[in-house]
Amino acid sequence: MTYSKEETANLHEQTFGYLLIDETEHILTVTLNRPKKKNAMNPTMVNELAYALSYAHHNSDIWAVVLAAKGTIYSAGADLRAFSGSHQEINSTIPVPDKPVIIGNLGAELYKPCIAKVHAPVYAGGLLLIGACTHVVAMENTFFSLPEVKRGLWPMQVMQSLLQIMPPRKVLDWCMRAKKMTAQEALQNGLVTELVTDEAALDKAVQQLCEELCQFSPTAIRMGLKAYHQLQYKTAGEAHEYLHKMLMQLVQTEDAIEGILAFQQKREPVWKGQ
Repeated sequence: MTYSKEETANLHEQTFGYLLIDETEHILTVTLNRPKKKNAMNPTMVNELAYALSYAHHNSDIWAVVLAAKGTIYSAGADLRAFSGSHQEINSTIPVPDKPVIIGNLGAELYKPCIAKVHAPVYAGGLLLIGACTHVVAMENTFFSLPEVKRGLWPMQVMQSLLQIMPPRKVLDWCMRAKKMTAQEALQNGLVTELVTDEAALDKAVQQLCEELCQFSPTAIRMGLKAYHQLQYKTAGEAHEYLHKMLMQLVQTEDAIEGILAFQQKREPVWKGQ
């Protein structure tokens, strides 16, 4: 992760310029809070996202992350003017990392359930955020857009993220034709995992999903997600050897021992995330 466990230990003492942070009952909710700029991600916001997700990764008491947003646009993608060096007022105490943060890698090593709570349209690089999530719950009346070719650009990093989720021809057609994808089409193409009718239903669906995920061993989920992500770097011959090694590590964890014991004793397990 971009930041170490020690660097993120005082997260709740930090001042975030463009995020709202809430930690409740094992859930870290990170809300994009730059609505006047359509939640376009400038360097400071990107660093803040990396910091919050690093905290979630290192903290065993965080079992899932929710990515939400304020305003009428979930995210318009990267703030190109800010990244090109345009002056920006910074009201943030998050330290600047040693290396620039790549937006497409923000959630790559989180290894925890990450739920995008999408109440409004998502444009361009905003799709990098939801592409990194394990679940995307969206309202039926929203849409997703890749307008880059209209500006003489190409959604390079978004393309890579989408290729992990959608059929290649669907991805290339979307990139080339810059069409808006409805929420229903996004569901059919695997980009969205659940649709709801309104914001009240969105709140309820995300809350229910979090509660369901937290019923199960956070250690098993964390190690399973780590194995899933690491498989892309393994050959077919290496995959089963690696997965066997991961399983042997998992069965020795406190959660696995507790889960087996609870099953034998016919009771509900008490997870520790260890």
